[in-house]
Amino acid sequence: QLALVESGGGSVQPGGSLRLSCTTSRIPLSNYAVTWYRQVPGNGRERITCTSRTDDTTDYSDSVRGRFTVSRDNAKNTIYLQMNNLKPDDTAEYYCRADTYRPCTKWFLFDYYGQGTRVTVSS
Repeated sequence: QLALVESGGGSVQPGGSLRLSCTTSRIPLSNYAVTWYRQVPGNGRERITCTSRTDDTTDYSDSVRGRFTVSRDNAKNTIYLQMNNLKPDDTAEYYCRADTYRPCTKWFLFDYYGQGTRVTVSS
């Protein structure tokens, strides 16, 4: 179901930072596993983070570990993706998805999703 709203994308130079937001008025994200993934047109999807519903830990892909950080603001029902030291290879459309039943290994089946926000990294 289209229920999430991503925002915060934009154009930055290499080394810059952006903070993406994923929010909704439909479901309580604090009770949901939430994944961030990205896609470049013509390429497959790459899951870059997944935050567990059960223990709120976040798993990061090798490509972003140490540069990207996920955080939650339950009062705002929002999950953030802080992206630092951005690289041209980070250029993509970024999406969040959420699910209250499936584990992070099934992130591609998560029920709730958004329309994405574009990130462009170039000099």
